Amino acid sequence: MIKLETSTEELNAMCRNTIMEHLGIVFSEAGSDYIRATMPVDHRHHQPYGILHGGASVTLAETLGSMGAHISLKDSGMKCVGLEINANHLRSVRSGMVTGTARPIHAGRSTQVWEVHIEDEQHRLVCVSRITMAVLKND
Repeated sequence: MIKLETSTEELNAMCRNTIMEHLGIVFSEAGSDYIRATMPVDHRHHQPYGILHGGASVTLAETLGSMGAHISLKDSGMKCVGLEINANHLRSVRSGMVTGTARPIHAGRSTQVWEVHIEDEQHRLVCVSRITMAVLKND
């Protein structure tokens, strides 16, 4: 089991002046084996039909998987970078807030795999995503 030990304040500080801040992604919890963030759904997140853009959901999923992988590293001389991400969009959302929760499936020495579930305010599944991370030495 991975221990995710960090504060949401630290995570949110790392997101200043990034796409995460622009989209309003805010880390809300980091538990012993999960990390969670919220994202509003408004005009910044819409595709032309007025619903949550799949790319915005993938941005939330990649943010969660990447940050979870980063904070799970025991060796400060290592870093995680994304190799592959997929997403299944299951339900549309027009407004409100979505919440993503990422959990590690595999945390090896050279790769990590994280699964992300994104839910609407009624706790209905909106998107399921899986991200594979490469664990590399810092340059």
